[in-house]
Amino acid sequence: MDNFPAHEPINPCFPGLDSHLIFFYAGYFSQNIINAIGDAVRLRLEQSETSGSVRRKIFSTFIEMAQNIVHYSSDSLTPLDQATLEMRAGSVMVTHLDNTFHIICANPVEANFAEQLKPLLEPLRVMSTEQIKDAYRKMLRTETGENSKGAGLGFLTIAKDSSTPIEYGFEPVANGMIMFTLKATI
Repeated sequence: MDNFPAHEPINPCFPGLDSHLIFFYAGYFSQNIINAIGDAVRLRLEQSETSGSVRRKIFSTFIEMAQNIVHYSSDSLTPLDQATLEMRAGSVMVTHLDNTFHIICANPVEANFAEQLKPLLEPLRVMSTEQIKDAYRKMLRTETGENSKGAGLGFLTIAKDSSTPIEYGFEPVANGMIMFTLKATI
């Protein structure tokens, strides 16, 4: 006789999303890790019978979010000023619910960097699709600064591919850091 009570399957990351979860990764990101998990995301999307244009937008958004983690997370295994072979912590998730895909990423940032992000992100929430596309084309033609890692273009890419305004948040966490979360809907 079984004395253990029946229980629901447990997802330690996001209870209740098991059937909707396409991909989830939390840990350290590097270019090699992005390449490997990018292959897994691409394969999952190919199996989902999603149209090619939607798959491209999801994959592009996923890559931009993962790149942002590598370049800007304040939780780093490598020195923060190291410009190559960076390895930094964060998480990224792709879900599919009610014919809509959600791509969400999170990573810690320093408080002063969070303040720098707000003026980049807030205009994207109120711009029309056409304004976002125009800003994207303009930024492609503009020369980037010597120390730029392309965050402005990355955010424009995410906003351009998103079917609704991007969502973002900043939540204080330990050691004076801020958890930056970004969500795109496709």
